[in-house]
Amino acid sequence: MDYGRLHSTLPASQSPLHPNFHQPPPPRTRRKLILLSFLSIILIAASAVSATLFLRMRQPGGPASSPLHRHPTQAISKACATTRYPNLCLNSLLGVPGATAASQTDLVHISFNLTLQKFGRALVSTSDLATLQMDQRVRSAYDDCLELLDDSVDDLTRSLLSVSPSQNQRPASTSDVKTWLSTALTNHDTCTEGFSAVAGPVKTQMLQHLTDLAELVSNCLAIFSASNSDDFAGVPIQNKRRLLADRKFPAWMGKRERRLLDLPVSALRPDIVVSRDGNGTVKTIAEAIKKAPEYSTRRTVIYIKAGTYQEKNILKVGRKKWNLMFVGDGKGVTVISGNRNIFDNITTFHTATFAATGQGFIARDITFQNNAGPQNHQAVALRVGADHAVVYRCNVIGYQDTLYVHSNRQFYRECDIYGTVDFIFGNAAVVFQNCSLYARKPMAFQKNTVTAQNRKDPNQNSGISIHDCRVLATPDLTASKGNFSTYLGRPWKLYSRTVVMMSYIGDHVHPRGWLEWNTTFALDTLYYGEYMNYGPGGAIGQRVTWPGYRVITSVIEATKFSVAQFISGSSWLPSTGVAFLAGLSE
Repeated sequence: MDYGRLHSTLPASQSPLHPNFHQPPPPRTRRKLILLSFLSIILIAASAVSATLFLRMRQPGGPASSPLHRHPTQAISKACATTRYPNLCLNSLLGVPGATAASQTDLVHISFNLTLQKFGRALVSTSDLATLQMDQRVRSAYDDCLELLDDSVDDLTRSLLSVSPSQNQRPASTSDVKTWLSTALTNHDTCTEGFSAVAGPVKTQMLQHLTDLAELVSNCLAIFSASNSDDFAGVPIQNKRRLLADRKFPAWMGKRERRLLDLPVSALRPDIVVSRDGNGTVKTIAEAIKKAPEYSTRRTVIYIKAGTYQEKNILKVGRKKWNLMFVGDGKGVTVISGNRNIFDNITTFHTATFAATGQGFIARDITFQNNAGPQNHQAVALRVGADHAVVYRCNVIGYQDTLYVHSNRQFYRECDIYGTVDFIFGNAAVVFQNCSLYARKPMAFQKNTVTAQNRKDPNQNSGISIHDCRVLATPDLTASKGNFSTYLGRPWKLYSRTVVMMSYIGDHVHPRGWLEWNTTFALDTLYYGEYMNYGPGGAIGQRVTWPGYRVITSVIEATKFSVAQFISGSSWLPSTGVAFLAGLSE
């Protein structure tokens, strides 16, 4: 993502790889990594023990034969035939003692387990590189990878526990498991992308530790998907009317959250109040995040009073911060602002003004913005990788790469999103509903692209769904739209998936609708669709004729990208309290 998506020519003198200065890791980071490694070792040992016990129960006989002399059983051959990397699948499964006695269902457990162990070992190994000297750009990519590997270990652990639930644990849905595996694959992709424009021993060692990880996750996805063959898991279409009866509040949230999203600020009883003038619990948003509990099943409400908050470092709601809800005084009134960009010698992932990965994240009535300007290229205003995330009545303002919908399941309602190049990008399963997507005037020789979706595996359940929205131009673009072309999207990765449904499209959008990434790349593997759009830019007569593009005419096909089906049956949305349409319309 980082430098492969620069839309205009970048002079060498402005390369983000300079200046090339060294920056040793702070002692606190090192201590954290040691603890992280220790926890990972425990995780790996526990995982290995569970696998050994499981296989002993299945095959209590004598010692296992050498992997070199084993032949795949019918179950292993059938499972591996569904994968994109069958040789790796065969070799990895045959390397597990007792696998030749495993059933088709058992192989799902085994593939998850061995993949989790590989990720755990990679996390431990890569954490040992922290003491090496790195320039700032390499350090940024390294920190990204460490965070993303840690997140992936968590995703894979949840996936393994879900396919092997204990008596006291409610099994997760098919969509849950596919989402977590898809996220682990996206995390790996983001990690390696961060190193794409650098060189040196750290990159070499990192890539060695990451060998086969993406392929193993891909194989897990394929094996699991083959045993649960519903690419669009969700509520059956015939139940749509029943869901729509409660359409004001999407289904993933409880009654308290519904009230919280509808309550005026004056009626809120926040847990933490942020006020720059000292008339609150804390003065900064960073303090509020630090003060919030970890792994909380109860909703923690953080009220951010009116004002502009431009804090020193990226504001991050980490993976352990569950169910945090940020409430402002309104768009343009409570503003969280930054100007980090790739010319600060950091990765795109690191440029975010505000980032959230803790599950159950909600933001309401806030403006997130990155003021770096178009000349600084990638500069993220908001990055979300939280599962079951909701962004409601918010502004997200930037130029290139404004909104990074990184991973997991997300829902945006009544938001205004501004940008130029790829200004909504990432690999979440995300629905935008009743939002305004504003293309801005870009730099000379640039083209505007609303989306850049990066689904890289056909079994990932991710994609961008734009439903009942407005694709508009800002006044500065309107005044000069003859000089710039705007497109609905371009395929960042091989299986890019984006649909625009029942939305108004302005006349600034090029009649072709969609833009190539690089000549013929992904044109026959992507899924780009349009359904019942309107407005001067909604005419489909001159649209692209790529094999992967389609004008959707089937209600059944379009409904697969509705809230009810695309983001996990919408069972988590009502508890958020955000109004939504479960199906295509009322």
